[in-house]
Amino acid sequence: MNKRPNGKKIVALSLAALSIAASQAAVAARDHISIVGSSTVYPFTTTVAERFSRATQFKTPVVEATGTGGGMKLFCQGVGENTADITGASRRIKQSELDMCNGNGVEVVEVQVGYDGIVLANARSAKHYQLTRRDIFLALAKQVPNPNGSETLIENPYKTWKDVNPALPNVQIEVLGPPPTSGTRDAFAELAMEGGCKSFDWIAAKKKQDKNAYKAICHNLREDGAYVEAGENDNLIVNKLVANPNALGIFGFSFLDQNADKVQGSIIEGEEPTFDSIAEQSYPVSRPLFVYVKKAHASVIPGMQQFLAELTSERAWGEEGYLADKGMIPLPTSKRQQVVQDVRQLNALGNLAQK
Repeated sequence: MNKRPNGKKIVALSLAALSIAASQAAVAARDHISIVGSSTVYPFTTTVAERFSRATQFKTPVVEATGTGGGMKLFCQGVGENTADITGASRRIKQSELDMCNGNGVEVVEVQVGYDGIVLANARSAKHYQLTRRDIFLALAKQVPNPNGSETLIENPYKTWKDVNPALPNVQIEVLGPPPTSGTRDAFAELAMEGGCKSFDWIAAKKKQDKNAYKAICHNLREDGAYVEAGENDNLIVNKLVANPNALGIFGFSFLDQNADKVQGSIIEGEEPTFDSIAEQSYPVSRPLFVYVKKAHASVIPGMQQFLAELTSERAWGEEGYLADKGMIPLPTSKRQQVVQDVRQLNALGNLAQK
C-alpha cells in the first residue's frame, strides 16, 4: 500500500515546483542575461559581456552597477523574469544575504573571479602619500583613542593629515569614498580601518569581549565632512580628485590602473598598489572579487552557461587574459581550476561556515 506524503514533504515539493515554473517562465519572457552588483566588478563583467556577444549568437547581457549590497537585494528577491541572473560582489556574500536568497528559493553558485586592491589615491599633481593603516584609521574613524594615553575613545579631533602623523602633509583631511551599500566600503572598513584599529592592543582585546562594540569602533567612519560619500561611480571620484589635488579617494585598483595618467595610489606600509603586489598579497589592502549565479536560471536563460564558460576561460581570467589587461588580478592556476569545476557542476553554496 502506498504511503501518502506528509505535509512537510508536500510543501517542499510545491516550493520546488514553483521555483522550476518561475525559472522556466523567465526564459519565455526574457532573451538576455541580467547582471547587477558591484561597481568594481562592473568593468570586468561588461568586458566579458561584450566579448561574449561578439563571439556568439546571443544578445549582449545587460549589466548594471548597483553596488554590492544593492545587487544582493535584487539578486536574492527570487527566481523568475523580473529578477537578476548574476550579481557581482567586491566582497564575499554575507550569511544574512545567503539566508535571504535561500529563503526566497534562490540557490547560489559562487564564482571567485580574481583579486583587487583598494587604493587611497590622489591627483598626480599632489604629494605622494605614504601611509600606514593606523594613519588611515586615525584620519577617518568616527571615534579614536584619546591622545592622552588613556584607554578611552573621543570624537575624532583630527583636522589635517599632519595632526594624525607629524610626518604627513599639513593638508586638510578630505577623503571621497563609496556609500554603505558598496562592497568596496565594506572591504575598506575590514582591511584598512580595522587593520589600523587593532594596532591598539586594548581595542583589539575588545574583539573577544564584545564583537559588536569592537566592530563599531573599527568600522564606523566619521560624519563631520572629512569623509565624503561620493556614490558608486568610481570614475566620478577620479575626476573629482583631478579637480581637487588636496583630496584623496577610495576605489579599486582597476580604476587606478586605467587612470594612471591622472591619479596615483598611496604607498601603504611600504607597498605600492601594483598588479604584482596585489597578486603576491604583499599589498595590505587587497580583496577577492566574486560573481554569484542563480542556479535556477543557468539552464533556462539563453546564453547563461556559455557566458559562464567565457568568464572562466583562460583567455578571459587567465594570467595573460583580457581581464588582467583591465586590472583584475588572476587567481592562482589551481584555484581557477577548482572554480571552473564548481561552475560546470553548478555547485550551490552551502552555509558559509562549511566552506
